[in-house]
Amino acid sequence: MSFESLGLSAELLRAVSEQGYSEPTPVQEKAIPAILEGFDLMARAQTGTGKTAGFTLPLLQKLNESPQKPGHRRPVRALILTPTRELAAQVEESVVTYGKHLPLKSTVIFGGVKINPQIMKLRMGVDILVATPGRLLDHVGQKTLDLSKVEFLILDEADRMLDMGFIHDIKKIIALMPKQRQTLLFSATFSAEIKTLANGLLRTPKLIEIARHNTPSEQVAQVVHPVDRERKRALLSWMIGSNNWKQVLVFTRTKHAANRLSKQLTQDGINAAAIHGNKSQGARTRALAEFKQGKLRVLVATDIAARGLDIDQLPHVVNFELPNVPEDYVHRIGRTGRAGNEGEAVSLVCVDEHQHLRSIERLIKKTLPQIVIPGYEVDPTIRAEIIPNGRNTPKKGGASKHTNYRWDNNRPGANSNRNNTRSSNRRQQYR
Repeated sequence: MSFESLGLSAELLRAVSEQGYSEPTPVQEKAIPAILEGFDLMARAQTGTGKTAGFTLPLLQKLNESPQKPGHRRPVRALILTPTRELAAQVEESVVTYGKHLPLKSTVIFGGVKINPQIMKLRMGVDILVATPGRLLDHVGQKTLDLSKVEFLILDEADRMLDMGFIHDIKKIIALMPKQRQTLLFSATFSAEIKTLANGLLRTPKLIEIARHNTPSEQVAQVVHPVDRERKRALLSWMIGSNNWKQVLVFTRTKHAANRLSKQLTQDGINAAAIHGNKSQGARTRALAEFKQGKLRVLVATDIAARGLDIDQLPHVVNFELPNVPEDYVHRIGRTGRAGNEGEAVSLVCVDEHQHLRSIERLIKKTLPQIVIPGYEVDPTIRAEIIPNGRNTPKKGGASKHTNYRWDNNRPGANSNRNNTRSSNRRQQYR
């Protein structure tokens, strides 16, 4: 199927083509026609499935088909709610990218930045507003925003909005809009809470289910490199440098680890920055922009800070530390291998993380291949240390600092040539 067969206008097809896309993803194939026909939508689609374009393209078309009369200030006709600032900014970027050949205006509002510039943009009039719930209600309280003309409501990553406690804010916002509107709900899961929300919002919706939950994309090549905890940074620097990786998203478990690693990589001559909850919104936005532009080679992130990150054609994701929650592994590596592109997910795993690795493999129902990088072989005398709040924390009465975990060299997927130290083999692994 092609984008032309979905009924999109010439202006939108041109914008899609300029982005290098020729075929729609499964969620786009199903969502775009349903939205163009005017149906409410309940779609289960995870990050990386192309869902943003799946609602952005038909929304732009429907708004452009019934333009506002000239000379009147543009009322907000479409509202897109997202759980985080980063996701809001990226959705707005998608609106601008695909709507570049249309006479529609949009803006984004979120907290953590000054409100006055947002007020000025709203006063100038916008067709499409992308917002986080909290800052949107701030504008409502200051009477700088009118939602009485909204024709389209989109809830993006609705499950995360509920997880973050936005349900009451969402209900307040919905009460400010006309009941006669088209509502689209996108969520990674269809939990009981999501179904309850949908029942109160949607009118005979079309139901779309795409990605299986907790299943990594087949486009992502996954590999584990066993390494001692104190040698992870050296191995990561070597991998980035020797393979000339230009764009690498690296995950750590904590803010402190993200700061420390980004500083160490910079000292190694690799341009890196960290993003996490303690960074200002300006610093996070700036780091993400520089990473996308290629000015930053490495972006080090915590799981919470990375939520909603949407980076086109990201080639490499590195788990510098495995997550405490196995599902976060799937979310992490879902940042690469998107829209039909191939990606690589590398996990640097020390003896402390054996239980984490086993939990991940049980979740994804797959034994991950292990490859020891020559020169970075594991020291078998090193004992595992407890990870705070991690899955190797002993039960009551267990050891207080160390565990007895050792690398199992005979496990399925373990590299059979673990002692091969030829540098030619090492280089070949990353060509």
